[in-house]
Amino acid sequence: MLVLITYDVNTEDAAGRKRLRKIAKECVNYGQRVQNSVFECLLDAAQCRKLQAKLCSIMDMERDSLRFYYLGNHYESKIDHFGCKNTYLPEDPLIL
Repeated sequence: MLVLITYDVNTEDAAGRKRLRKIAKECVNYGQRVQNSVFECLLDAAQCRKLQAKLCSIMDMERDSLRFYYLGNHYESKIDHFGCKNTYLPEDPLIL
């Protein structure tokens, strides 16, 4: 299923900036960054639970925010893109 992950980390101190980098690095392992604090990830249920647990262990529950949006398996019709950034299909090969 396609999961949209968004986060807002309080970066007023060095610890917050470190949490921000750790969360972004963990999300990169599972999906594609589509905006600064937004990732699209193709995950199965087990991967999703594992990623949620990892991100929740990194974040500060009193200062940070983390949101998961479950778009499901038929997500193509649920996404409209406007603007200059190129779009991609998560299941297509990614050439680096």
